[in-house]
Amino acid sequence: MHNSTAEILHAAATCNETWPTQSPSSGFSLGVLVLLAVLMVLLCLVTILGNILVILAFVMDRNLRHRSNYFFLNLAVSDFAVGVFCMPLYIPYSLTGKWLLGRGICKLWLVMDYLLCTASVFNIVLISYDRFLSVTKAVSYRAQQGITSNLAIEMVAIWVLAFLLYCPAILFWEHVAGHSVVAVDQCYAEFFNNWYFLLCASTLEFFVPLLLVTYFNVHIFHNIQRRQRRGSVQDCESARSSSLSWRFCALPRPGASPPSSEAEDSVSSPTRPKKQAVETNGPSPTKTNSTTPKKNFSASFCSKTGSKLQRDKKIAKSLAIIVCVFAICWAPYSLLMIIRGACQGTCVHNFLYEATFWLLWINSSLNPFLYSLCHVKFRMAFLKILCHKRFATLRSGSF
Repeated sequence: MHNSTAEILHAAATCNETWPTQSPSSGFSLGVLVLLAVLMVLLCLVTILGNILVILAFVMDRNLRHRSNYFFLNLAVSDFAVGVFCMPLYIPYSLTGKWLLGRGICKLWLVMDYLLCTASVFNIVLISYDRFLSVTKAVSYRAQQGITSNLAIEMVAIWVLAFLLYCPAILFWEHVAGHSVVAVDQCYAEFFNNWYFLLCASTLEFFVPLLLVTYFNVHIFHNIQRRQRRGSVQDCESARSSSLSWRFCALPRPGASPPSSEAEDSVSSPTRPKKQAVETNGPSPTKTNSTTPKKNFSASFCSKTGSKLQRDKKIAKSLAIIVCVFAICWAPYSLLMIIRGACQGTCVHNFLYEATFWLLWINSSLNPFLYSLCHVKFRMAFLKILCHKRFATLRSGSF
């Protein structure tokens, strides 16, 4: 259906009311514009290089190839595409306020931007759910480690759901409405000022995921605290039945490293004088051989229990950091989108919206650094790639 002249003029007027033709940065001096351009390009490069590092680490290091890290790989791929495609096309548009690449590229850019950002959010939810299962349902979680079909289905489902949330509306909104409200030199979604659609979409894209990851985190911390208070009584039940001292089931203090063999020896040291005294008096071989295996088994069993608890605490802390950064980066944009749609763009300054939009993309730049900060295996893989010779020297010197 072709638009009449009156409809075109009305659409242009509507567009001019809701989206200024000048960019938020057009009022800045040349020096400020150059500084902004440098910062934008730098952020783009950091996003690309950081996520390439994650992908290379996953490809080169076999130790990273287990279930939970595949979700981190999925997240890194979406963040990498943001840095390669979305940011470079948006930088000139942000600085000049005019889209010069045509309507077709605009549609493609919008589809990719909404798809990748939404997929990034859904990946964080999936990572949180995976960590939740690994801590609260460890037995069934370990049983599913070798099942790759479920893993592939979950990863593909993330992209399908992310596509269905925004992309059909981006592609077909103007055809259903019968006309476009976007000016020729502008590039934004047709539903940009539709408050009802933005409220529903933002709820599914941000608020529901935020509630889910908060629920998973609260249950993870509650599970860890309950196990600490109970002193892992159930895990040490076998040691109890062997009539050994409860000190063999002592778990490490919060924040302490898992018990090493030296720690186990120090715990069992009070029994050594008796053992030595008996040996000097000529102990019976049967008694010595029967108690030592039980003692070693109990100490080893409870050492693994303490190590599991410490590992779950590290999982909870790393997940909490990733989720907090996600909430900080996404909350301002999601709230401003709803407010802007409700007031038809008149109550939110363009510069404020632009700042929250870039904050959204900063999350894609920060994720690779969060991996290395929160996961020792990723940190070691990064060192192996960036400082290969030094890493090899350290490894050879440690043996």
